[in-house]
Amino acid sequence: MSKEVKICAGTATRILGENIASHYGKSLANVNILRFSDGEFQPSFEETVRGADVFIIQSTNPPGDNLMELLQMVDAAKRASAKNIIAVMPYYGYARQDRKDKPRVSIGSKLVANLLSAAGVTRVMTMDLHADQIQGFFEVPVDHLFASSIFLPYLQSLALPDLIMAAPDTGGTKRANAYAKHLNCDLAICYKQRKVANQIESMTVIGDVEGKDVVLVDDLIDTAGTLTKSAEMMMEHGAKTVRAMITHPVLSGPAYERINNSSLTELVVTDTIPLKQNSDKIKVLSVADLFANTMRSVVSYESISSQFII
Repeated sequence: MSKEVKICAGTATRILGENIASHYGKSLANVNILRFSDGEFQPSFEETVRGADVFIIQSTNPPGDNLMELLQMVDAAKRASAKNIIAVMPYYGYARQDRKDKPRVSIGSKLVANLLSAAGVTRVMTMDLHADQIQGFFEVPVDHLFASSIFLPYLQSLALPDLIMAAPDTGGTKRANAYAKHLNCDLAICYKQRKVANQIESMTVIGDVEGKDVVLVDDLIDTAGTLTKSAEMMMEHGAKTVRAMITHPVLSGPAYERINNSSLTELVVTDTIPLKQNSDKIKVLSVADLFANTMRSVVSYESISSQFII
Protein backbone atom coordinates (compact mmCIF):
# COMPACT_ATOMS: atom_id res chain seq x y z
CA MET A 1 0.00 0.00 0.00
CA SER A 2 1.12 3.58 -0.64
CA LYS A 3 1.66 6.19 2.07
CA GLU A 4 -1.02 8.48 0.63
CA VAL A 5 -4.58 7.55 1.63
CA LYS A 6 -7.76 9.04 0.22
CA ILE A 7 -11.16 8.22 1.70
CA CYS A 8 -14.33 9.05 -0.20
CA ALA A 9 -17.98 8.10 0.14
CA GLY A 10 -20.94 7.63 -2.16
CA THR A 11 -24.27 9.31 -1.57
CA ALA A 12 -25.88 6.16 -0.11
CA THR A 13 -23.39 6.00 2.75
CA ARG A 14 -22.27 9.61 3.08
CA ILE A 15 -22.83 9.96 6.84
CA LEU A 16 -21.19 6.62 7.62
CA GLY A 17 -18.32 7.58 5.30
CA GLU A 18 -17.78 10.82 7.22
CA ASN A 19 -17.75 8.89 10.50
CA ILE A 20 -15.28 6.30 9.19
CA ALA A 21 -12.98 9.05 7.89
CA SER A 22 -13.21 10.86 11.23
CA HIS A 23 -12.26 7.69 13.15
CA TYR A 24 -9.41 7.15 10.70
CA GLY A 25 -8.21 10.70 11.30
CA LYS A 26 -8.82 12.19 7.87
CA SER A 27 -11.44 14.20 6.03
CA LEU A 28 -13.36 12.81 3.09
CA ALA A 29 -11.78 13.47 -0.29
CA ASN A 30 -13.53 16.03 -2.45
CA VAL A 31 -15.74 14.11 -4.87
CA ASN A 32 -18.37 15.84 -6.99
CA ILE A 33 -21.28 13.98 -8.53
CA LEU A 34 -22.72 15.78 -11.54
CA ARG A 35 -26.36 14.85 -12.06
CA PHE A 36 -28.11 15.28 -15.39
CA SER A 37 -31.80 16.03 -15.80
CA ASP A 38 -32.53 12.56 -17.20
CA GLY A 39 -31.19 10.84 -14.07
CA GLU A 40 -27.67 10.03 -15.27
CA PHE A 41 -24.77 11.05 -13.05
CA GLN A 42 -21.00 11.33 -13.33
CA PRO A 43 -18.67 11.24 -10.28
CA SER A 44 -15.39 13.14 -10.46
CA PHE A 45 -12.49 13.51 -8.04
CA GLU A 46 -11.80 17.19 -7.43
CA GLU A 47 -8.33 16.49 -6.01
CA THR A 48 -5.46 14.30 -7.16
CA VAL A 49 -5.48 10.61 -6.28
CA ARG A 50 -2.44 9.69 -8.38
CA GLY A 51 -0.42 6.98 -6.65
CA ALA A 52 -2.78 6.93 -3.65
CA ASP A 53 -4.69 4.20 -1.85
CA VAL A 54 -8.31 5.17 -2.47
CA PHE A 55 -11.02 3.80 -0.17
CA ILE A 56 -14.48 4.20 -1.69
CA ILE A 57 -17.24 3.71 0.88
CA GLN A 58 -20.63 2.78 -0.51
CA SER A 59 -23.31 0.25 0.44
CA THR A 60 -25.07 -1.19 -2.59
CA ASN A 61 -28.62 -1.47 -1.29
CA PRO A 62 -31.37 -0.53 -3.77
CA PRO A 63 -31.86 1.51 -5.89
CA GLY A 64 -29.40 0.26 -8.47
CA ASP A 65 -27.94 3.78 -8.75
CA ASN A 66 -25.96 3.05 -5.56
CA LEU A 67 -24.11 0.17 -7.25
CA MET A 68 -23.63 2.17 -10.45
CA GLU A 69 -22.27 5.11 -8.49
CA LEU A 70 -19.71 2.86 -6.79
CA LEU A 71 -18.64 1.36 -10.12
CA GLN A 72 -18.21 4.80 -11.69
CA MET A 73 -16.20 6.06 -8.71
CA VAL A 74 -13.92 3.02 -9.00
CA ASP A 75 -13.53 3.67 -12.72
CA ALA A 76 -12.79 7.35 -12.12
CA ALA A 77 -10.12 6.50 -9.54
CA LYS A 78 -8.51 3.98 -11.89
CA ARG A 79 -8.42 6.49 -14.75
CA ALA A 80 -6.94 9.05 -12.35
CA SER A 81 -3.99 6.68 -11.71
CA ALA A 82 -4.81 5.60 -8.15
CA LYS A 83 -2.36 2.94 -6.97
CA ASN A 84 -4.89 0.82 -5.07
CA ILE A 85 -8.70 1.05 -5.13
CA ILE A 86 -10.50 -0.51 -2.18
CA ALA A 87 -14.28 -0.84 -2.41
CA VAL A 88 -15.58 -0.54 1.15
CA MET A 89 -19.08 -2.03 0.97
CA PRO A 90 -20.59 -2.13 4.48
CA TYR A 91 -23.64 -3.80 2.91
CA TYR A 92 -23.06 -5.97 -0.17
CA GLY A 93 -26.26 -5.75 -2.17
CA TYR A 94 -27.54 -8.74 -4.20
CA ALA A 95 -25.81 -11.09 -1.71
CA ARG A 96 -28.97 -13.19 -1.39
CA GLN A 97 -28.50 -14.20 -5.04
CA ASP A 98 -25.47 -16.38 -4.30
CA ARG A 99 -26.44 -19.55 -6.22
CA LYS A 100 -28.92 -20.98 -8.72
CA ASP A 101 -31.77 -22.12 -6.49
CA LYS A 102 -33.96 -22.80 -9.51
CA PRO A 103 -33.42 -23.00 -13.28
CA ARG A 104 -32.78 -19.95 -15.48
CA VAL A 105 -31.96 -17.37 -12.79
CA SER A 106 -29.07 -14.95 -12.38
CA ILE A 107 -26.42 -15.29 -9.69
CA GLY A 108 -26.55 -11.60 -8.85
CA SER A 109 -23.78 -11.54 -6.24
CA LYS A 110 -21.32 -13.09 -8.72
CA LEU A 111 -22.35 -10.55 -11.35
CA VAL A 112 -21.66 -7.71 -8.90
CA ALA A 113 -18.23 -9.22 -8.17
CA ASN A 114 -17.48 -9.36 -11.91
CA LEU A 115 -18.56 -5.74 -12.36
CA LEU A 116 -16.37 -4.54 -9.50
CA SER A 117 -13.38 -6.45 -10.86
CA ALA A 118 -13.95 -5.09 -14.36
CA ALA A 119 -14.21 -1.55 -12.98
CA GLY A 120 -10.78 -1.92 -11.37
CA VAL A 121 -11.04 -2.70 -7.64
CA THR A 122 -7.87 -4.13 -6.10
CA ARG A 123 -9.48 -5.06 -2.78
CA VAL A 124 -12.95 -5.39 -1.26
CA MET A 125 -13.98 -4.75 2.34
CA THR A 126 -17.45 -5.73 3.50
CA MET A 127 -19.44 -6.95 6.51
CA ASP A 128 -21.60 -9.99 7.29
CA LEU A 129 -22.14 -11.37 3.80
CA HIS A 130 -25.35 -13.33 3.38
CA ALA A 131 -23.23 -16.25 2.19
CA ASP A 132 -19.52 -16.71 3.01
CA GLN A 133 -18.77 -18.22 -0.40
CA ILE A 134 -19.26 -14.81 -2.05
CA GLN A 135 -15.66 -14.09 -1.03
CA GLY A 136 -14.64 -16.74 -3.57
CA PHE A 137 -16.37 -14.84 -6.37
CA PHE A 138 -13.46 -12.35 -6.33
CA GLU A 139 -9.90 -12.72 -7.60
CA VAL A 140 -8.77 -9.87 -5.32
CA PRO A 141 -8.43 -9.93 -1.50
CA VAL A 142 -11.70 -9.66 0.46
CA ASP A 143 -11.77 -8.46 4.07
CA HIS A 144 -14.95 -9.93 5.54
CA LEU A 145 -15.80 -8.22 8.84
CA PHE A 146 -18.36 -9.36 11.40
CA ALA A 147 -20.81 -7.28 13.40
CA SER A 148 -20.33 -9.68 16.34
CA SER A 149 -17.42 -7.50 17.50
CA ILE A 150 -19.98 -4.69 17.95
CA PHE A 151 -23.02 -6.70 19.05
CA LEU A 152 -21.34 -8.88 21.67
CA PRO A 153 -20.08 -6.06 23.93
CA TYR A 154 -23.53 -4.47 23.80
CA LEU A 155 -25.24 -7.78 24.54
CA GLN A 156 -22.91 -8.43 27.48
CA SER A 157 -23.65 -4.96 28.83
CA LEU A 158 -27.34 -5.89 29.09
CA ALA A 159 -26.45 -8.70 31.53
CA LEU A 160 -29.55 -10.71 30.65
CA PRO A 161 -30.05 -13.33 33.40
CA ASP A 162 -31.62 -16.09 31.29
CA LEU A 163 -30.00 -15.57 27.92
CA ILE A 164 -30.60 -17.88 24.97
CA MET A 165 -29.47 -17.18 21.41
CA ALA A 166 -31.80 -17.95 18.52
CA ALA A 167 -31.83 -18.07 14.73
CA PRO A 168 -34.95 -16.79 12.95
CA ASP A 169 -34.47 -19.51 10.32
CA THR A 170 -32.26 -22.53 9.73
CA GLY A 171 -29.97 -20.51 7.46
CA GLY A 172 -28.85 -18.44 10.44
CA THR A 173 -28.05 -21.43 12.66
CA LYS A 174 -24.28 -21.19 12.18
CA ARG A 175 -24.20 -17.53 13.20
CA ALA A 176 -26.47 -18.01 16.22
CA ASN A 177 -24.49 -21.08 17.32
CA ALA A 178 -21.24 -19.07 17.24
CA TYR A 179 -22.80 -16.50 19.58
CA ALA A 180 -24.17 -19.23 21.85
CA LYS A 181 -20.77 -20.93 22.13
CA HIS A 182 -18.99 -17.66 22.89
CA LEU A 183 -21.55 -16.71 25.55
CA ASN A 184 -21.87 -20.28 26.87
CA CYS A 185 -25.65 -20.32 26.55
CA ASP A 186 -28.30 -22.43 24.84
CA LEU A 187 -29.54 -22.18 21.24
CA ALA A 188 -33.02 -22.16 19.71
CA ILE A 189 -34.01 -22.23 16.06
CA CYS A 190 -37.13 -21.15 14.16
CA TYR A 191 -37.93 -23.46 11.28
CA LYS A 192 -39.92 -21.81 8.50
CA GLN A 193 -41.33 -22.88 5.16
CA ARG A 194 -42.09 -20.55 2.25
CA LYS A 195 -43.96 -20.86 -1.00
CA VAL A 196 -42.71 -17.55 -2.39
CA ALA A 197 -40.11 -14.97 -1.31
CA ASN A 198 -41.07 -12.65 1.58
CA GLN A 199 -44.11 -14.78 2.44
CA ILE A 200 -44.00 -17.39 5.21
CA GLU A 201 -46.27 -20.44 4.97
CA SER A 202 -45.55 -22.04 8.35
CA MET A 203 -43.08 -21.76 11.26
CA THR A 204 -42.19 -23.69 14.41
CA VAL A 205 -39.67 -23.31 17.26
CA ILE A 206 -36.94 -25.88 17.95
CA GLY A 207 -35.60 -25.58 21.50
CA ASP A 208 -36.83 -24.61 24.98
CA VAL A 209 -37.31 -20.85 25.35
CA GLU A 210 -39.69 -20.83 28.32
CA GLY A 211 -38.65 -18.17 30.87
CA LYS A 212 -35.71 -17.14 28.69
CA ASP A 213 -34.41 -13.81 27.40
CA VAL A 214 -34.25 -14.62 23.69
CA VAL A 215 -31.85 -12.83 21.34
CA LEU A 216 -32.35 -13.47 17.62
CA VAL A 217 -29.36 -12.85 15.35
CA ASP A 218 -29.21 -12.60 11.55
CA ASP A 219 -27.34 -10.80 8.77
CA LEU A 220 -30.19 -8.70 7.37
CA ILE A 221 -33.80 -7.75 7.92
CA ASP A 222 -35.93 -6.91 4.89
CA THR A 223 -39.73 -6.86 5.29
CA ALA A 224 -39.41 -8.04 8.93
CA GLY A 225 -41.98 -10.78 8.38
CA THR A 226 -39.73 -13.63 9.50
CA LEU A 227 -38.29 -11.74 12.46
CA THR A 228 -41.57 -10.48 13.91
CA LYS A 229 -43.20 -13.90 13.41
CA SER A 230 -40.24 -15.51 15.17
CA ALA A 231 -40.54 -13.07 18.09
CA GLU A 232 -44.25 -13.75 18.35
CA MET A 233 -43.68 -17.52 18.40
CA MET A 234 -40.96 -17.20 21.04
CA MET A 235 -43.37 -15.32 23.28
CA GLU A 236 -46.09 -17.92 22.64
CA HIS A 237 -43.62 -20.59 23.78
CA GLY A 238 -43.08 -18.78 27.09
CA ALA A 239 -40.11 -16.50 26.42
CA LYS A 240 -39.64 -13.70 28.96
CA THR A 241 -38.26 -11.14 26.46
CA VAL A 242 -37.27 -11.20 22.79
CA ARG A 243 -34.60 -9.00 21.25
CA ALA A 244 -32.98 -9.10 17.83
CA MET A 245 -29.53 -8.17 16.58
CA ILE A 246 -29.47 -7.77 12.80
CA THR A 247 -26.50 -6.32 10.91
CA HIS A 248 -28.11 -4.77 7.84
CA PRO A 249 -31.42 -2.86 8.24
CA VAL A 250 -32.77 -3.12 4.69
CA LEU A 251 -36.29 -2.56 6.11
CA SER A 252 -38.52 -2.37 3.07
CA GLY A 253 -42.30 -2.48 2.59
CA PRO A 254 -44.24 -2.90 5.87
CA ALA A 255 -41.07 -3.50 7.94
CA TYR A 256 -41.32 -0.48 10.27
CA GLU A 257 -45.00 -1.04 10.97
CA ARG A 258 -44.37 -4.71 11.73
CA ILE A 259 -41.49 -3.91 14.08
CA ASN A 260 -43.45 -1.23 15.96
CA ASN A 261 -46.38 -3.61 16.44
CA SER A 262 -44.26 -6.67 17.25
CA SER A 263 -43.38 -8.53 20.46
CA LEU A 264 -39.77 -7.36 20.15
CA THR A 265 -38.37 -5.53 23.16
CA GLU A 266 -35.59 -4.09 20.99
CA LEU A 267 -34.12 -4.38 17.51
CA VAL A 268 -30.40 -3.63 17.41
CA VAL A 269 -28.91 -2.88 13.98
CA THR A 270 -25.81 -1.23 12.55
CA ASP A 271 -25.48 1.82 10.32
CA THR A 272 -24.34 -0.08 7.21
CA ILE A 273 -27.62 1.15 5.69
CA PRO A 274 -29.18 4.42 6.91
CA LEU A 275 -32.64 4.07 8.47
CA LYS A 276 -35.52 5.42 6.41
CA GLN A 277 -37.40 6.45 9.58
CA ASN A 278 -36.89 6.41 13.34
CA SER A 279 -38.48 3.93 15.72
CA ASP A 280 -38.43 3.69 19.51
CA LYS A 281 -37.77 -0.04 19.16
CA ILE A 282 -34.69 0.32 16.91
CA LYS A 283 -31.21 1.00 18.31
CA VAL A 284 -28.35 1.71 15.91
CA LEU A 285 -24.72 0.80 16.68
CA SER A 286 -22.03 2.26 14.44
CA VAL A 287 -19.51 0.23 12.44
CA ALA A 288 -17.36 3.31 11.74
CA ASP A 289 -14.61 2.53 14.24
CA LEU A 290 -14.37 -1.12 13.12
CA PHE A 291 -14.00 -0.18 9.45
CA ALA A 292 -11.53 2.63 10.22
CA ASN A 293 -9.32 0.28 12.27
CA THR A 294 -9.42 -2.35 9.53
CA MET A 295 -8.54 0.22 6.86
CA ARG A 296 -5.62 1.38 8.98
CA SER A 297 -4.39 -2.20 9.35
CA VAL A 298 -4.67 -2.81 5.60
CA VAL A 299 -2.65 0.32 4.79
CA SER A 300 0.09 -0.60 7.28
CA TYR A 301 0.14 -4.32 6.32
CA GLU A 302 -0.95 -5.42 9.80
CA SER A 303 -3.15 -8.38 10.69
CA ILE A 304 -6.88 -7.68 10.97
CA SER A 305 -7.66 -10.83 12.98
CA SER A 306 -7.72 -8.75 16.18
CA GLN A 307 -10.96 -7.18 14.87
CA PHE A 308 -12.79 -10.49 15.22
CA ILE A 309 -14.34 -11.84 18.42
CA ILE A 310 -16.07 -14.88 16.91
